[in-house]
Amino acid sequence: MRSWVLGSGSRGNAILLETDGASILVDAGFPIRVLVRRLRTLGVAPQEIEAVIVTHEHTDHARSAAAGARKYGWRVYATEGTVRASPALHGAGAVALRVGETLALSTMSVSSLPVPHDAAAPIAVVAASHRSGARIGVAYDLGCATDALRRGLSGLDVLILESNHDEGMLATGPYPRSVVRRIAGRDGHLSNAAACALAAAVVHPGLARVVLAHLSAVNNDPSLAGRAMVASLKRTRPGGVPVHIAGQDVVTGPFVPRTRPAQQLLLGI
Repeated sequence: MRSWVLGSGSRGNAILLETDGASILVDAGFPIRVLVRRLRTLGVAPQEIEAVIVTHEHTDHARSAAAGARKYGWRVYATEGTVRASPALHGAGAVALRVGETLALSTMSVSSLPVPHDAAAPIAVVAASHRSGARIGVAYDLGCATDALRRGLSGLDVLILESNHDEGMLATGPYPRSVVRRIAGRDGHLSNAAACALAAAVVHPGLARVVLAHLSAVNNDPSLAGRAMVASLKRTRPGGVPVHIAGQDVVTGPFVPRTRPAQQLLLGI
């Protein structure tokens, strides 16, 4: 089972998951031409995408899901609340899922986990290979980690996790106070410290990689976020866990459980 981050940040998010010849997208938050171009750099034709799981209705996650459904026949899935909140998804025939439901696809299953965020019914997702049992979790756009989320992210091979902001940079940065309160609040985004705490809570001997996603270009620094995560995981698990940084404008990966190293390994051992 392999994963690539096609880009992650405030201007767009999309993740490609592949196992046994079938590929899905978690989110499609870039303009369709950008998303297709990035898929093709990996040798994936847009018509090959079996499903698109939209985590919530915000534009940087859902932008081209409807366009892909119309142009390439993508089967789009989102929670009932997300479909109701997005006329474009509704018009594209998106299949509504219950929060907590597990979707069975051809080579993998995808489970949804509720997360606290300022959207209608946002989710994190865990994809599991039918054949190997390998599990990849994606958790971004959440203000805090709940006990249910920690349980749902246990036993992963790869964790793709939001590390949005440094608390000090956010507090002293250029954003209006109302925006700072929203980002730092329970329904906002995970800070570096909160991401470290969540990763430390779910680390186990089989966790092969942690990929930091959705870093703020204004209120964070990749080196700061990465070093904090490396240090936290070394304290929790002897030897630590390799930590990767997903960029906004580049494809990062592949992230493969327990096998060859991924491209763009920035930190860790």
